Amino acid sequence: MLINPEIGEIVSLAFAKGKVRDFQLFKNSKMHLKPGAQLTADSVYQGITKLHANSVLPKKSTKNCPLSKQDRKKNRNISRKRIAVERAIALVKRFIILSECYRNQRKRFSLRFSLIAGICNF
Repeated sequence: MLINPEIGEIVSLAFAKGKVRDFQLFKNSKMHLKPGAQLTADSVYQGITKLHANSVLPKKSTKNCPLSKQDRKKNRNISRKRIAVERAIALVKRFIILSECYRNQRKRFSLRFSLIAGICNF
């Protein structure tokens, strides 16, 4: 899901057959983003800067190298921007059909998800 954080609107959806990781789905979907657009992503999307130069990712800490206070502040600011995205995901998941295991025909999943996203945007 690609979400506009300023207004909390779902802009684009991508689908795959079976289990696919989020970053792999993003690469396969070939969503075209404007080069000047800022992309704020989760830490799952490590390496997205190679695909989109103007992207912001939180810094990960490791066992041997904990985050400094400055890095923690940057991560907190990124998280504050991502709140709108997380709220949009929670709004979509209020529909039980999307929050649990999908039990209907697979070929209709994209249609149903798109309809629910449209309802959420309304």
